[in-house]
Amino acid sequence: MRMLNEHAVSSATKNVEESLDATTARLASLIYAHTPHDGVFSQRISGLYLSRFSQITMDSVKSYYLPSLSIVAQGAKSISMGQEVFPFGRSQMFVFPVALPIAIKATQASDSEPLLGFRLELSPQKIAELVLKVFPKGLPPVRQRSAGYVTCADLGVVDAAKRLMDCLSNPGDGELLAPLVMDEILIRVLRSPIGVHVAEMGITDSGVQRVAKAIAWLRENYSHQMKVSELAELVHMSESSFREHFKSVTSMSPLQYQKALRLHEARRLMVTGSVDATTACRLVGYVSASQFNRDYSRFFGSPPRRDVARLR
Repeated sequence: MRMLNEHAVSSATKNVEESLDATTARLASLIYAHTPHDGVFSQRISGLYLSRFSQITMDSVKSYYLPSLSIVAQGAKSISMGQEVFPFGRSQMFVFPVALPIAIKATQASDSEPLLGFRLELSPQKIAELVLKVFPKGLPPVRQRSAGYVTCADLGVVDAAKRLMDCLSNPGDGELLAPLVMDEILIRVLRSPIGVHVAEMGITDSGVQRVAKAIAWLRENYSHQMKVSELAELVHMSESSFREHFKSVTSMSPLQYQKALRLHEARRLMVTGSVDATTACRLVGYVSASQFNRDYSRFFGSPPRRDVARLR
């Protein structure tokens, strides 16, 4: 009898694995169909981004992302945030609960099997609504925070992501069904092993939400001089506690975060606004042009003029 039970469990596990593999392959084919070439592409469904990369990248691609859920449908990559590095690959998902400057590397990709990624921005307001349903008795204690979290994506999450992709083919589905599927994805993520960390995004006065509030201020006032003590006061924390929480959630200090934010904004202004480095330097709050050039070169790997010419 015991052998029969073990055989039944083994068979069921094998069926789930086969279903996950087939569903992930279908998600990969849909991503490939909606990415005409290498790059990152925004979709008609708000907050949905798809990516394709056909080569391993030796140098990191620097970007700035809002809180997101990422799923790899094919290949593998690593994401760096501050001092932390998070490698993940096929059928794995990665979540970061606050807006962050990040560095991405494609670690497994080729012309025949490109890296294919699915990214969905997370809404703290929507998570706040769903947390009450998923955790009606309150959140379990959070012992250790990080800038990001990696776990295996189960069949339910991957299947929901595939169905969200299916909505792209029908405008009516995109308007009526996509919001429901997005809620399902969030509920399944909240019920996953990393769900409690995502849930903190929607809990008033949680450590994550306080850091998010400080980040929102920095994003709106990146060109202003900032005192950490005043930022801590804004979110009703002591300076020492704020520094500790900020570092645990972003893997960088508030000053390091502000510098990265300024450099990303300067880059955006030069690429899309057709301003020169001197003007961008001043607009983002730098006093010294030479210091701006040094910081920019160190952060992005090349001086402003060369980097912007390459991007264009």
